[in-house]
Amino acid sequence: MSRTRSRTGPTPGVHRRSVLAAATAVAVAGGTGYALRPDEAGAAAATGAPAADRAAALASSRPAPAAPLTPYTRGTTLASLATPRGTSGYRRLADGPGWPRVVRTALAPARAGRAGRRTALAAFVQLTDLHLIDTQHPLRLEYLRATDPHAWRPQEALTVQGAIAMVERINALRGAPVTGAPLHFAMTTGDNTDNNSRTELEWFLTVMSGGRVTPNSGDPRHYEGVQNSGLTQYWQPDAAVRDADKKLGFPQLEGFLAAATREARSPGLGLPWYSTVGNHDAMPLGCFASHGDSYLTELAVGGRKLMELSAAEADRLQKALRAADDPEGAQYREFLKAHARAMRPVTPDEKRAPFTPADYLKAHLDPAHLGPGPAGHGYSADNVAAGTQYYSFRVSDDVIGISLDTTDPGGHYQGSIGAAQLRWLERTLTQHADSWAVLFSHHTSTSMDNTRPDPAHPDDPRHTGADLLALLGRHRNVLAWVNGHVHRNVITPHPGAEGGSFWEISTASHVDHPQLARIVELTDNKDGTLSLFTTLVESAAPARTDFTDLSQTGLAALYRELSLNAPGASTVLGGEPADRNTELLLRKG
Repeated sequence: MSRTRSRTGPTPGVHRRSVLAAATAVAVAGGTGYALRPDEAGAAAATGAPAADRAAALASSRPAPAAPLTPYTRGTTLASLATPRGTSGYRRLADGPGWPRVVRTALAPARAGRAGRRTALAAFVQLTDLHLIDTQHPLRLEYLRATDPHAWRPQEALTVQGAIAMVERINALRGAPVTGAPLHFAMTTGDNTDNNSRTELEWFLTVMSGGRVTPNSGDPRHYEGVQNSGLTQYWQPDAAVRDADKKLGFPQLEGFLAAATREARSPGLGLPWYSTVGNHDAMPLGCFASHGDSYLTELAVGGRKLMELSAAEADRLQKALRAADDPEGAQYREFLKAHARAMRPVTPDEKRAPFTPADYLKAHLDPAHLGPGPAGHGYSADNVAAGTQYYSFRVSDDVIGISLDTTDPGGHYQGSIGAAQLRWLERTLTQHADSWAVLFSHHTSTSMDNTRPDPAHPDDPRHTGADLLALLGRHRNVLAWVNGHVHRNVITPHPGAEGGSFWEISTASHVDHPQLARIVELTDNKDGTLSLFTTLVESAAPARTDFTDLSQTGLAALYRELSLNAPGASTVLGGEPADRNTELLLRKG
């Protein structure tokens, strides 16, 4: 995009989700920063221009390839897809045909000849809702499976191995599928952890940046979760007991739990990665504003775990959680106290303690988790000082990225955005009106309906997804809003009343089938239109499983197959064809 191109500016107002060098952060308005490579930071400083202007002039963080690799479909769902065999019982997976690309013209026409004219602007990968799970954590709600099969899923002990296999897949991609352009970065759009546990946060950062991960807690010699409890409402993989899942065809796998909790090794992403916060990263159980609560913290690190509940009691608790009228967890604490005698003994572990938003930021800034950078993975020391978890960064000469914090500190799993952050977003989009903008958040526009006040900032009003859509619709440089949370592939056009139109791209989780990440490419068609290409990818694990293979790769394959067969698993999370591999047309503002 030329620096001199003509654009209609936004109107002001505040209304309504190969390893590179380590990077440093240059501060801009609002206590956030652009990620710069050290050599670029020095060159930019030498210009004497304001920091935000210097950042705006930066080149892409990835060099252009010697020759385009187009089309490049290997390793994507365009080429092949793990496909279920059979229609009933325990279904196995095997390689099957891929999904086609669907052209969507709700916001602009598809003009002939554009493929020969287009130029690449940026390409990146989105991961979302990894939900790395410490399955032995005392605060988990597995016992709700008595009435809700989604409360516990047979694949949960393998989240680390599955996430590593996704990292391996992204590293194996030689370029973006349509343009062959290098992938500039990866972004995780929240719920990186499952239960706001320090164990899970350490696993997430190591998986992403590389290193050794031991997905175990408590007694390192003995698993102490529901899967060796003898309770037949859970799959007991190592035991001969005929549990509820074995009646559905789940296998007996001797040595499964020992394999699932042994050390795994992650190569770490080979490209820069950024992080966005989700409700499960921000609050215990993803819904309770109870940081510092002595009872819940004591239970998290202590030696007692509730594993079984009657169907009637499980139903009452489930309805209370869904009602979302206990944002600080007071009723939940009383429930746990009332069932203290039913808790089983487990080994205490201080590493299971909940982490605060400040802990989350500092962990990202820890040099031990730098990997390919940038330093802080988007977050900076200014975020720590200001207590904010939103920031902006430059993707290329023509594109900026903006990561939002849509979690509500007042409690509840649905989201919203504070007025101060909304004003910062308005300023950022206005100051960079000559750059295309891609936004990232955890929550979607329809899941931002929780406007509970922030206890730390009661005078900062909360705004809904409708308010955010209204703001974005006034800025013609916004191309896409990329998010997760709903665990489903959904792509929605948003025509702006004042001329600004963009696509909302929501991607399914990595914990539930079909466990996909998404590549997004931005191109200029040189005909008055832009295209956003979305391409889904599976992990590097093979589609076909071997029950005798309990290696790290074998467990990653089993992770996907178990998620397919999880009782009560939704069959619509992959979305319709128009929500998967697409070309999304936009008018050039």
